[in-house]
This record gives sequence, structure tokens and C-alpha cells, in this order.
Amino acid sequence: MNGKLILEDGSIFTGKLLNHSKATGEVVFNTGMTGYQEILTDPSYCRQIVTLTYPLVGNYGIAELFMQSRKSFVNGFIIGELCDEGSNWHYEMSLADFLTKQGIPCLYDVDTRAVTRKIRSAGTMKGIIVSEDAAQTEIDELLAVPIKKEVVAEVTTPSVYEIAAEKEDAPHVVAMDFGVKQNILDSLHRLGCRLTVVPCHTKAEELLAMQPDGIFLSNGPGDPKDLPEITGEIKKLIGKKPMFGICLGHQLFARAMGADTYKLKFGHRGSNQPVKNLKNGRVHISSQNHGYAVDEASLRGLPLEVTHISVNDGTVEGIRHTELPIYSVQYHPEASPGPDDNLYLFDEFLTMMKEG
Repeated sequence: MNGKLILEDGSIFTGKLLNHSKATGEVVFNTGMTGYQEILTDPSYCRQIVTLTYPLVGNYGIAELFMQSRKSFVNGFIIGELCDEGSNWHYEMSLADFLTKQGIPCLYDVDTRAVTRKIRSAGTMKGIIVSEDAAQTEIDELLAVPIKKEVVAEVTTPSVYEIAAEKEDAPHVVAMDFGVKQNILDSLHRLGCRLTVVPCHTKAEELLAMQPDGIFLSNGPGDPKDLPEITGEIKKLIGKKPMFGICLGHQLFARAMGADTYKLKFGHRGSNQPVKNLKNGRVHISSQNHGYAVDEASLRGLPLEVTHISVNDGTVEGIRHTELPIYSVQYHPEASPGPDDNLYLFDEFLTMMKEG
């Protein structure tokens, strides 16, 4: 079936529709050449329509091993060529079968570079995926549907669960799940940590009663300004235990300290984003997926220092408390596009916990 992507400014991009379904969401783009399964199962893309710039997608199939969450939370998928059959020794099913199984509308044979150019110039905006013959009344109704803001509650774990460690004296990390990627938990576990993963609404008192050696603030979707209750609980935790935050966790830590955040024009999404470490001057290639950033001007007067910046646009990519063992980064060190450039951030967290 033929279909089309319609943006809220009236722009139309045509293609072929898989699953004969429709979708509404914020249209964003990712510049990675690989990692489509990780993108589809990253909870940070919740309620978004994701466009991939790389022309061929699906060529190595899908495997359970690379799932980053219990399911896909994306609202739609826009790609160029849809590969029918993947070739990989981990291969378990085709991308088309996965999209169908997950109920994700997919528009393919699309000029995704044109979609990306539009978003880069006009900024991210709402869009819909519909069949070519969709009635105007249906289109108007879909475009009128507001994009849901309460997304963290949708992706967080419904209950507390633990990941045991091999050693009895392993450092205990309590991870606040705002939409955590599995590879983050795996990275902490590989360091020898015992993990307790808690829902996003967990109170500070409950968390501290678990007697953690360190607290991890995870990635997740949406605007940090929509999470004042969570920000309030993080504020209560500051100074109690060593803390490390990634992506949304980074933004929420900054807001808990009194800093501000803002929406980027089109965000940073891809596995090729250069980040400069201001401590040693080194530039690392990072994987990123965020539409919001910490306002550097709002850090003035706070006990925070900028540790990393984006080489592309100078936005804040990392901050550290000047007195307490707390730091955070905007990018994803666990995604390993370097491939190991940024894993030292997990090592630093382990060192902080050992030092108390």
C-alpha cells in the first residue's frame, strides 16, 4: 500500500506503507549507519516518529540479544530501502517481521534525506503517517491529536527488580528507571555492580532505605520540565550518595541543582557526535539521542562545572558537582561508537562508590 508522511506545516513525503496502519508523533531523525534495532527499542524515542538517514535498513535483521527494552515505544518508522532478508550470524527475524510484531507503522521507499533537510531547517515538528487515500477529515483529526507529554511513566519498569552480582561485597547501585537502556545496566553489571532498578516514581526515602553505594539516573524520553515531582526527589538525594546521570538523568540532575533546560531545534541523534572533554582536551566520538539540553548560562553561581561540550554546536554535554561526588553526561557512553572511548565514565562511578 502507498502511504505518506504529512508534517504539521503541510509538507508531504511519499512512500510505501508497511502494516497498513497510521501514526502520530514528533518527527525526528537519526544519522547512524547501523543500530536500527537499538534505536527502535530505546525508550528515549517513545511517542516519536523516527527517520533514519542511512539509505539501507534491515540488512542484518533482528536478534533478541540487541533489545534495549522490553518492547519498542516508537510511534512510527521512516526509512529509505527496507531490506527483505537480513544476513548476520545473530539473525532471528527480518526487520519487517519485527515491525509487524511490534505494531509499528513503517513508511519506506522515502527520500529520508529530504525529510532530514526539512527538519534541520524548520525544526522538529508533529507529523502523521497515513495511507495515500486517507480522507482529509482523518488527516485533520490526526494532526489535531496532541503529542503525549507523560512518557516517562509509560516506559519505566512497573516494579522493582534486581540484577545480582558474582561477589557478595559488590557495590550496590540503585538505578532510577526513566527509560533505561539495557546496555547501560549491562555496562554497570560488567563492572561487578549489584543493581536494583526502581520505577521513576520511587521516593528518595524508599531509595535510600535500600542502602545503595551509588545512585544512577537513567536516560529517558520527553521534556525534563514535565517531571517536577521526580526532580524534587532527586534534589533530596543530592549529597546522600555518589550519583551518575546519563541523558535525561543528566538534565534532571541539573534541574535539581537549580539549572535550566531548553529544547533544541532538531536535537542530537546519531552515533557519530564529537564531544570534547574539557579536562584533557580530548575529543571522543559519542552516541546521542536527545532533544533537550542544559542551559550553560543557568549554571552560573551554582556549584557545578561543565566537563564536556559538543564540538558541533558548543552545547553542554557533561557537568560535575564541584564539591560532591556527582557527575552526569548528556550522551550515551554505553553505546560504544568509539567503540570504548567513553567507558571510563562508568569506571569513574565505580571509583567514587569505592571511595564513599
